Amino acid sequence: MRMKLKKPGQLLLVALAGVGVASLLSACSQLTGTLTVDFVYVTSARAAGPNSYGEVDVFEVNSESGKMRQIPTSPFPSGGRNPVAEAVSTDHNYLYVVNRDDNTIVQFALGNDGKVYPQQTVNTPGIFPLATAVAGTTLFVADTYQPLPICSPASPCTGSVAAFPIATAVTSIGGATFQKGGLETGLPLNSCNGLNYLPLALSGSAASHIVNPTAIASISSGSNLFVTATDTNANVGYVFGFTIGTTSCQIGGATVSIPTLTPISGSPWVAGIKPSAVTQDPTGSYLYVTDADNNNVLAWSVTSGGLTPLNGSPFTAGNSPSAIVIDSTGKFAYVANALDSNVTAYTISGGALTHTATFATDLQPVAIGIDPSLNQYLYTVNFLSNTLSGFQLNSTTGALLNSQNSPYGANANPTAVVAIPHGKKK
Repeated sequence: MRMKLKKPGQLLLVALAGVGVASLLSACSQLTGTLTVDFVYVTSARAAGPNSYGEVDVFEVNSESGKMRQIPTSPFPSGGRNPVAEAVSTDHNYLYVVNRDDNTIVQFALGNDGKVYPQQTVNTPGIFPLATAVAGTTLFVADTYQPLPICSPASPCTGSVAAFPIATAVTSIGGATFQKGGLETGLPLNSCNGLNYLPLALSGSAASHIVNPTAIASISSGSNLFVTATDTNANVGYVFGFTIGTTSCQIGGATVSIPTLTPISGSPWVAGIKPSAVTQDPTGSYLYVTDADNNNVLAWSVTSGGLTPLNGSPFTAGNSPSAIVIDSTGKFAYVANALDSNVTAYTISGGALTHTATFATDLQPVAIGIDPSLNQYLYTVNFLSNTLSGFQLNSTTGALLNSQNSPYGANANPTAVVAIPHGKKK
């Protein structure tokens, strides 16, 4: 039987009911994930809770508006004090959070609902880890100081790089068992009986200088690792380049594949005064380093023979550039400028950067990312305002438009950001 509605009031009620149902369905769709395109993980450094741990805020990104909101039960403890860096495995199933003040890396399993589940905590070899990157099945971590008895903030020394193989299945090494996604610890780097870290050292008259890393980068399928660092004795920045390889060792009666790092010919290269961030384009053909003191971006082409400066490099940025990201097409670059509280946008042609526009963020952006699902949304982590700024990326021009209701609240002093696509399983 068909209901007949003759009075205007009845028509209005039906219309309102329809709006209510539509709103409910939209909300349910967001909650069930049908409109969620990505999950974004933001570490916040200020201590919280009875253990004084940092936090991991988890946001879901709406595919239609770019609007971000924290998932139920977020935030989660970072498992340590002062989390400053994070990375995800190439299959997007695991999150690795670096806690500076505890010298630890915490591995989290990632649920299909975006939630994080702590699995393993390991110590870094050195003191004060500050940056991390994943290349293939290896997690690399840069430590401010080497693990030597003489090294401390009161008596600083040169920093180092450590490598942790990521277990691809349940693995037993020397009596220790590592679960899938876990970090295999206690393995040497570069030789079967060597150290499990590699110092960042200069040569010649600068051999005694203290060199401290500032950032680290590799594309997920890359064969190279790049580490930026500052020579604290000479106030000069460098970028160290390594070829990533493997070698086989006998450990505990088992044949184990361990990572190796071989310096690229010509490494290190001068990189301004205070290199603050480093990244590669998606193909690994170009390398970009922001210089926080010179307010620019240095760029090189990457070949088997090393790094070659690009014509026009360095390219002008804003004041105190702190982070850089390249979109997945390799057409656009974006630099977060901490002192200006904005993002500088560039187009990329042959690796060279052409400035196109500047877009305002909240206060002091220190990290930046682009959604991995659609390459459509960009976000910055804003340290002083305790927020995220969200933007929609124009795929034709690279221009940015504020996402719905941006900026979004985070916990105190956010420091780093990574993202995974919804429906991440490969």
